Amino acid sequence: MDGDGSATKDPGSSRGKAMMAELDAPLHALGFEMEELSPSGLAGRLLVTPVCCQPFKVLHGGVSALVAEALASMGAHMASGFRRVAGVQLSINHFRAAALGDTVLARAAPVHVGRSTQVWEVKLWKMDPSTGEKGPQISESRVTLLSNMPLPEEHKNAGDALKKYAAKL
Repeated sequence: MDGDGSATKDPGSSRGKAMMAELDAPLHALGFEMEELSPSGLAGRLLVTPVCCQPFKVLHGGVSALVAEALASMGAHMASGFRRVAGVQLSINHFRAAALGDTVLARAAPVHVGRSTQVWEVKLWKMDPSTGEKGPQISESRVTLLSNMPLPEEHKNAGDALKKYAAKL
């Protein structure tokens, strides 16, 4: 957090890394940086490092799936009013590779937010290094989640980090 108590605007800073550690430990371990966080959409980026690669030095498809499931789950948790959510189906198509050293941009958006289920679409693109903008799309996912599950008392604080950072990014 910045000195005024707000979340940092620089996700790559030590404060941004601390935010990711609170939001999602697996994404944090991979170096994912959150840039947008709300019930209507999430976005962030990931530098493709050796930790993220399969033996051919390209982004592992399981990492793309992890990013999709994590972003959709955070979004669904917020969109459900911080009820417990659970992914029940993940479908992912990989269109092209992201190589070691590439930066991947990720964006998640709700397709359907119902009383008992939600469907989220998550797209990943390679970042164009010359412009810093979205380059070629590398994957597209659909994540279906149950979103009407009661929140057990022992997990009543599960959404605190999302509540803390959602309004500040």
